[in-house]
Amino acid sequence: MKFCLVLSTVPSPKIARKLALALVQNRLAACVNVIDDLASFFWWQGQADKARESLLVIKTAKSLFPRLVKFLKKQHPYQVPEIISLPIGKGNSEYLRWMEETLKRSKKSR
Repeated sequence: MKFCLVLSTVPSPKIARKLALALVQNRLAACVNVIDDLASFFWWQGQADKARESLLVIKTAKSLFPRLVKFLKKQHPYQVPEIISLPIGKGNSEYLRWMEETLKRSKKSR
């Protein structure tokens, strides 16, 4: 199984925790970390802008990415949500095995 790390910023810790739990409960992620109080700087609607945000660090299977994107777009409060996938090339073999077992069970429960 191939894995990826998905990053998505959200406007508040409350929304971050709600989405993180939903992603795990819907078996779209093996694990989601929430990092609060990020200072984000970006270009939006013709000007430089900034915001305080929370970051979701989502660990999932590459094969689940399309479903995860669809889910996040539906649940996310931003008009254009950040959803960026990075491949996981290597990692602790026991952790990757746990991810695989967790995400395999999710496929069986669909």
